[in-house]
Amino acid sequence: MFESSGRLPELDNKLIVPNANFKLTLTYRNGIEARIADKIIVQKQNEISLSGLIDKPVILDPNEDSQTGTIIIEFKPLGAYRLFHLPYSELKNQIINLTDLLGSIALKLQQQLEALGSVDLKLNMLQQFLIRQLDRNTEDIIFDYCTKRITDSSGMITIAKLEKETGYTARWLNKKFMEHLGSSPKNLCEIIRFKQFYQVYSSTQDPHALKGPIYHFYYDQSHFIRAFKRFTGFSPGVLQQSKNELATKHYTS
Repeated sequence: MFESSGRLPELDNKLIVPNANFKLTLTYRNGIEARIADKIIVQKQNEISLSGLIDKPVILDPNEDSQTGTIIIEFKPLGAYRLFHLPYSELKNQIINLTDLLGSIALKLQQQLEALGSVDLKLNMLQQFLIRQLDRNTEDIIFDYCTKRITDSSGMITIAKLEKETGYTARWLNKKFMEHLGSSPKNLCEIIRFKQFYQVYSSTQDPHALKGPIYHFYYDQSHFIRAFKRFTGFSPGVLQQSKNELATKHYTS
């Protein structure tokens, strides 16, 4: 749950760095505005949205300079496909109103949530909705295995190794990941690998403490800097010197 008295400080970057998770967002007070690359997405008050896999930096701020309340439920890569049967390749780098994805089911849920005054009641209703959704889908053993191997290896496993362990070709695995995740296993590895580094980056003020993580996850400094710019939109030096409280809390909470 995120609450604020208004827009975030002008000096804050308002940056959300990709972490490979899908997000279900309810704006119960005020709305939010998100910018992904050159696209601006506005979510109004009392709307529910679903974010697909995002591999670009997101700039986020309340829609109006007034009191804001937002509930965000995150799904790890193993979770989203079990709850929503959707064309995930079309959701990549998108934030879409749930009514556009699920129709009348989501519209009814949105109206019921709006009528509830308590945040605890809203959370309980969302939980019951997700439990019902979970009962409608089945697990995919091969996708689950590969995703867990990628997560457990901190994104360091190769696709060739996944081929060897599962007996399926890279082409077949790519197709499976596009179906359930909307992106390739290689791209998921890159996001997960950067996530491990960024968690360290967000929790320490000592730049010397970052040398170990850098050379554990990346071949060399140029490889690391390319990844850093891709996922944050900044060079390490520029971001280190700026205020980015939203991203820090998002990664360390």
